[in-house]
Amino acid sequence: MPQIEYVTLAHHAEAINGLLYLQGAGWSDMDQPLDSDGNPGTVHLGIGVSLLIGWNETNRAYPLTVSVEHEDGEQLFAVEGAVEAGRPAGATPGADMRSVLAVSGEVQFGRPGRYVVTATVGDDIGGSARSVQFRVNFPNGTPPAATGPADFTLPE
Repeated sequence: MPQIEYVTLAHHAEAINGLLYLQGAGWSDMDQPLDSDGNPGTVHLGIGVSLLIGWNETNRAYPLTVSVEHEDGEQLFAVEGAVEAGRPAGATPGADMRSVLAVSGEVQFGRPGRYVVTATVGDDIGGSARSVQFRVNFPNGTPPAATGPADFTLPE
């Protein structure tokens, strides 16, 4: 079964031609901006994921999910898809193939606290998962009243 090698956070993430491009990566705290009326503004969130697919696991599709949850267990969003890697010409027999994925979009966090990003590949029979945590901080420590956990929008 493929393995999640790592999950990382960035201000922006892109996966192009098998390479993962990250800008402003490696942080663990995010300050949620507020507009002039005190309502949460949007921030750009990038998530980078690297997977290792074994030689004998190539040329098959595997389900992949990247999700974000608040510390209370409420899921903010999940992105689902499939990952598949082939064997390029000249590859060393037995070598793992690396595949990268980027999720990038505008997020509006409705409340402060700890959040967990989890990438999972595989199914109930077998699979791999890795997580990374971060904290969202609000100015003066208090969010506006009656807000939900978050809003997430993927760019078109």
